[in-house]
Parts: sequence; C-alpha cells; structure tokens
Amino acid sequence: MQIADREVALTHPEKIVFPALGLTKLELVRYYLTVADGALRGVGDRPMILKRYVKGIEQEAFFQKRAPQKRPDWIRVARLDYRRGTFAEEVVVDDAASLAWVVNLGCVDLNPHPVRSGDLDHPDELRIDLDPMPGVEWEQILAVARVAREVLADHGLVGWPKTSGSRGFHVYARIEPRWAYPKVRLAAETIAREVERRAPDLATSRWWKEERQGVFVDFNQNAKDRTVASAYSVRATSDARISTPLLWEEVDRVQPEMFTLRTVPERFARIGDPWAGMDDAAGSLDAILARAAELGPPEKPPTGSGHDATAGRRRPQMPLIEIARAKTRQEALDGLERWKARHPGVAARLEPIDVLLDGMRGRSALWYRIRINLQHVPESERPGQEPLEVDYDPWEGVVW
Repeated sequence: MQIADREVALTHPEKIVFPALGLTKLELVRYYLTVADGALRGVGDRPMILKRYVKGIEQEAFFQKRAPQKRPDWIRVARLDYRRGTFAEEVVVDDAASLAWVVNLGCVDLNPHPVRSGDLDHPDELRIDLDPMPGVEWEQILAVARVAREVLADHGLVGWPKTSGSRGFHVYARIEPRWAYPKVRLAAETIAREVERRAPDLATSRWWKEERQGVFVDFNQNAKDRTVASAYSVRATSDARISTPLLWEEVDRVQPEMFTLRTVPERFARIGDPWAGMDDAAGSLDAILARAAELGPPEKPPTGSGHDATAGRRRPQMPLIEIARAKTRQEALDGLERWKARHPGVAARLEPIDVLLDGMRGRSALWYRIRINLQHVPESERPGQEPLEVDYDPWEGVVW
C-alpha cells in the first residue's frame, strides 16, 4: 500500500477483525487513514504500547512494549526507562504510514503515553478517565464529565471531551510539560477529589473498588507506564465503536453507540476534528497543585493486624470473597455462573455493583479477577471464602 512517499506492507488484508460486522484488516487500515489528521493529534510523536489482536477481537490481546526488531527504517522508537531497571524502545507514530504499519501488526486501538518523544519525563497531557460502576446510567457519566470540565476551568485548564468507545468517558487537558509524573498524578487525583466534593451523589475518587458508588474519576491513568486509548481509536467491541472527540455543546445529545467505524469517517469529513485547537491550549498545574496542598493528603485506608500489618496489607472494609482468577474474561464469568448456581439465594440478593470484575496486568496480557461484595447479603447468610472456581496464576514460572 502506497501512503504518501512510504510503501507499507499489508499482510492478510482480508483477515476478519470484527466478526459480527465482517470488517477486515484492510477496512480498519482505511478507517485510520481517513481520520489520520485527528488520530495523529492523539498519538503523534508519543511512544506507544502495541496492543495486538493478532487473531481478531474475539481473542485476548497481548501487550508489546518493545518495537519489533524487524521494522521499516522510517519507524521511530523512543527508549522508556522504568524503576525496575528495565527499559523498552517503543514505537513512535509520526504519520499516516506509521498508523497503517501498527494496525497491520494487529493493533485495533492506539495506546500512547502522555509524553512526547523529546521529553519522556514530563507529560504534556492530563487524562481524566470516568469509569462507571455497574448500573450507572450514561446520563450520570455525562453529568460527572460536566463537573470535571468546571473543575478544570476553575483551575485554569481546558477540558477536551471524548467518548471512551467503551462504557466510560474521557476528559483530557493539555498541560505545559513542566511537571514529572508524580505531580501530574497528584493534580489528577486532586481534580478527582474536587469532582467528588462537588458532586458526591454522582462521583467518587475512592481508590478501592468495593467502596465506590457512581462514577469513579480514575486519576491513576496519569501514573507512569499507564496508557489510555487515544482519540479516534477503534475499540474491540462487536460494533467497532470509536473513542470520539466531541464538542461540549453536543455532549448532552450523544450516545456512545452513535460513533462506530462505519459512522465516524462521515462525521470527520463533515465537521473536522473538534480537538483541532487542543495543542494551543496548554495550561499550568500551579492552581490545581495549590488546591492539592489545601486539601491535604487523601485519607489512607486502614491496614490489617497481625501478619497483615507486618506485610503492610490493607484490611478490606467490605465483606469480600474472591471467585475466580482467569486467563480470559469469559473463563472468569463462567466461573461466576458456577458459583451463583451453588449459591442461588445469595446470588438473588446481589446488586450489579456487588460483582467486581477486574482486568489485571500480567506479563504481556490482561488476566481477570472476580470478587463478590456481600454487603447486601445478611451476615448470617454470607458464604465463606471457597476454593477459586478458576485459579489461574499469571506469574507461573517467573523467577523473582
């Protein structure tokens, strides 16, 4: 495939990536070329983790930090160093040809770091990820997004909204690259706390999942080594939804299912990129960091006693039991159904928010954990911890 002055090898263009829609790899590449100007605003000049769906979206993706050794000489890399003493040379996408090249590797969504390749220690992007707990309606998520916008504006920052392409919503802010990761994360955490303070019935900044209600304002996406699906990323949903930049005036009118690989190219051609002015709106973190000092440190959760205290483990404040640790999401959910079949009375008392499904980072892929919060089950009827329905060890064979 000839893209500008680059020739990009496209292997197996007929491969089906989205089975429910019959969408092929070639169609996915063409989508990204159509919205390249917008997609590059989100991912350009940023090192990125390659999240590869080599067998289509119905199989689990694996994460690849290191750029393939065999790559065109026009694919740039940037070296990221980590606290463990390790490093990775990660791909940097610069142009439409680079976009097509990473999609050919099996990337469906794009996951860049919030830094530019010329300064890997000082993010120029603050990311607010609004993550709804089960049962939360879309309108509540949008209400929290509006509060987040207000908090940003009150502290001298411009919020840029987009759908996540999944269940949540994103609000980004361009920032001056003057602060290291810990300060940027502190700024994001302070924004989350301020959103919760202004809308306590809608939002939460609580770290522990079982203690959350409403929409979690996830500030930890600003920690080093965290990435978020960028603007115009295609998500691995059956209808190929897009993480779509929006205008604030249209936020109240949209639904996430409106934005798919089939619909976004026409929208992009009609209105352009709503984030076109983003790079000219970089703000300072001084005001929000001053607010952090006023608020003081967040409340720390209590730790356990005896052995737990020695190990520094947290003592859960909710009655939790663990059901499964599985390699795939479906295996974890199947284990949950078996547990429910053995405990039908308990299962009938559970609210949607009581089932805690976590995607956990493994060596190169996510693994899945399911826990149950028994808060809505009378204490006398609560089952104890049983052997796990699925007991997958993602670290088996690793020498520490």
